[in-house]
Amino acid sequence: MNPLLKVEDLSLEFRRDTQWSPILHHINFSLDEGETLGIVGESGSGKSVTALSVMQLLNPKIARYPSGKILFRAQNDDKTPTLDILKASESTMQSLRGNQIGMIFQEPMTSLNPVIRCGEQISEQIILHKHISKKEAKEQVLNLFNEVMLPRPNQIFDAYPHELSGGQKQRIMIAMAMSCNPKLLIADEPTTALDVTIQKNILELIRTLQHKHGMSVLFITHDLGVMAEVADRTLVMYKGDIVEENNVRDIFLNPKNPYTKQLIACRPSMNQRLKTLPKVSDFVGNDDKAVQDIITKLTVQPEEREAAHKALYSGDKIVTIKNLNKVYKLRKRKLFEKQQFLHALKDINLDIYEGETLGLVGESGCGKTTLGRTLLRLIEPSSGEVCFRGKNLVQLPASELRKTRKDLQIILQDPYSSLNQRLTIGEALMEPMRVHGILHNDKERKKRVIELLERISLNESHFYRYPHEFSGGQRQRISIARALSVNPKFIICDESVSALDVSVQAQVLNLLNELKTEYHFTYIFISHDLSVVKFMADRIAVMQQGAIVEIGEADSLCAHPQTDYTRKLIDAIPKGVVC
Repeated sequence: MNPLLKVEDLSLEFRRDTQWSPILHHINFSLDEGETLGIVGESGSGKSVTALSVMQLLNPKIARYPSGKILFRAQNDDKTPTLDILKASESTMQSLRGNQIGMIFQEPMTSLNPVIRCGEQISEQIILHKHISKKEAKEQVLNLFNEVMLPRPNQIFDAYPHELSGGQKQRIMIAMAMSCNPKLLIADEPTTALDVTIQKNILELIRTLQHKHGMSVLFITHDLGVMAEVADRTLVMYKGDIVEENNVRDIFLNPKNPYTKQLIACRPSMNQRLKTLPKVSDFVGNDDKAVQDIITKLTVQPEEREAAHKALYSGDKIVTIKNLNKVYKLRKRKLFEKQQFLHALKDINLDIYEGETLGLVGESGCGKTTLGRTLLRLIEPSSGEVCFRGKNLVQLPASELRKTRKDLQIILQDPYSSLNQRLTIGEALMEPMRVHGILHNDKERKKRVIELLERISLNESHFYRYPHEFSGGQRQRISIARALSVNPKFIICDESVSALDVSVQAQVLNLLNELKTEYHFTYIFISHDLSVVKFMADRIAVMQQGAIVEIGEADSLCAHPQTDYTRKLIDAIPKGVVC
């Protein structure tokens, strides 16, 4: 059968200064109609640039293709000649993008126009390609919002991107990509910002639409559990090469390439508690028996964890939250409409102990991020108290709060918009050190920054680069290094590893734990990935509709959830063939 998409001998180079650096090395693959082809690999392996090449979204001033073809069969008729996308004009690509080829981008926060309402952004695309009225387009958009399970579709249609949670923005992007029923859907980390229940529903939705419209899917993810659930075939990429290709079951149960074996072993487990997550480098040159021996040595015994918790919870509380509330006024859609309110936080009461990692989980929009930002007064609470080491942060004047911020840091969910695009990475990391008077001069600060970069698997050469020169996962690691640069005592990690592949994720999570032990940090760890939260957390708090509905020791809560809502979250974790 003539494939819908065929990539032949594709090589890609990026220009840095006057030099051209190879990124993709003669890669070959095909995608049939109705098939889902998965691509996995580490951050920077070439997954996203492969997708962007298919869409022709790379800047020709900094990207070139020394060899290769990207052949796409744009019509249903098998007799229609295939189009070489690398030779297509911009007008031809504009007719394909969003119409016959849809794409769900990795970072919805920066992919949506911040000054245009969400509904209008999707309506614009539908009107352009389908030539229908605004009224008809709006009806289709509202139907799409219902399909992707967005709450309050009419209000979200009129909302701006900044008014939505990260997961809600991701669902907006999914609705946009599917709005014209494309023949090919490129999904670049489509469930990165989604909680497990919405993730499960979105994957089912993609499959349903795929079967309904005969759509092909190129699915890029670092989540091996998701890949096992969704893909028919899988490509494993490493440093610009395809190192293994097979059906999804054989890839995960009988991997042939040593790198694939190592990649699978680095994934956090819901069934085992490990002291540290193994990294890819731990398995180089080892056979399967040696890999299992490493896992066994890293396993934590229940009595060890019980003794550690006994010491932890007999210590001091670093944060005490009392009756914390946050209420938002919703925008009126009509002049004399009754004022509506959204209770984002409802009477939150919580104690966090010094040296503890408290996991915070729940569906998108449940209030996790709002709680984290309200604790730091990045969002002003409506009522209640937040006491940090005896100081009520809610009542602190601005000057004193600014001094306290050195001890209170947040690692934000979106690594792109949280970095200044005009500053080099080195300057971005040194700036907060200057503000808070860390070290004596810039020479000492630069040395400290380079040490931090090396601890997050970067090096001194990255000190002089700008954010756009890094992959999404690399930018997230830089954000983590920036938070650590001022030696804080309390850190909120808001989806801080959501953009990372499993091997780099393992390095970062281990680093966070090492720093916690070394400097006695305290974390609130917010994530939709329960396996990651279980690995990191001493306790887990479960949020639903702005309230904490369950809290308990991490292993006990995952093994014996007390509420139906928690059971629903755990049941939604992708099982696939790797769990």
